[in-house]
Amino acid sequence: MSEVEYDLLLEAVQTAIAPAPEDNFMVQTQRSYPSPRAANDNRTLWPLVPFPEGWQAAY
Repeated sequence: MSEVEYDLLLEAVQTAIAPAPEDNFMVQTQRSYPSPRAANDNRTLWPLVPFPEGWQAAY
């Protein structure tokens, strides 16, 4: 394979994997109000509750 053929191959791959431009995108705007908080968010650290001896989180 010559260098010219290799360059053409790289260009074809770049074209194939390039993201397609999107026309229907939403513009991100900055909110003028604070983000909503979760109903149970009391801003305290939750204690670490270890698994009982012999238990595992996943198999």
